[in-house]
Amino acid sequence: MGRILAVTNQKGGVGKTTTCVNLAASLVATKKKVLLIDLDPQGNATMGSGIDKNTVEKSLYDVLVLDTPIAEVSVHAENCGYDIIPSNADVTAAEVELLGIEGKEFRLRDALAIERAEYDYIIIDCPPSLNMLTVNALAAAQGVIIPMQCEYYALEGLSALMETIVQIQQVLNPKLEIEGLLRTMYDPRNSLTNDVSKQLLMHFGDKVYRTVIPRNIRLAEAPSHGLPALIYDKQSKGALSYLALAGEMLRRADKING
Repeated sequence: MGRILAVTNQKGGVGKTTTCVNLAASLVATKKKVLLIDLDPQGNATMGSGIDKNTVEKSLYDVLVLDTPIAEVSVHAENCGYDIIPSNADVTAAEVELLGIEGKEFRLRDALAIERAEYDYIIIDCPPSLNMLTVNALAAAQGVIIPMQCEYYALEGLSALMETIVQIQQVLNPKLEIEGLLRTMYDPRNSLTNDVSKQLLMHFGDKVYRTVIPRNIRLAEAPSHGLPALIYDKQSKGALSYLALAGEMLRRADKING
């Protein structure tokens, strides 16, 4: 059964979509079968995977509102090696329409119940706010990956996110756990970065991934070509760091399952 991971942080601009696309591609490189779900109406993960969000026939809207099976909506991102459920502006309407549907928090979980056996990993790119879409992701997921910059306001946002996760555990999904905290846009020359990093390690211990994602121009350029960094420039520091993250995740999983 595939492990479902929600990648979320209520703060925007921390590298959520970059993490989803590049982690998905890195897991594919380790011979895993991956489904990426773009839960953000902006459709950045869709475009960053080389799929034109404006021309897809079906999107996440169809899954959440019309009960269309995931297998009918998913598209194979040819250059990336994974399947993706695309998103576009229609998904904004889904958020509103969900409010009138019974069991609205569990629409994604129920849709994935049939598909989990098809994949090793299902990665969900959440929007940068706590709305009904994000609640669906957290109700469906087993683990949460939290990408964050090591800066002053990051810790403040993190405590709010932790409270949200506890509420979801209590009300909707007792199996939800923190998979890991990922330090993104990391600059070890910056003393604030090092201070925040130390605080994270002190509070969260081995939940903080040892792998850090550096600031990297190739990571920033790759989405405009509709490619993960691993395909765009596989020798770049960004690509190598996401490969290292995939390796670290798989070793952790082996340790837990072994």
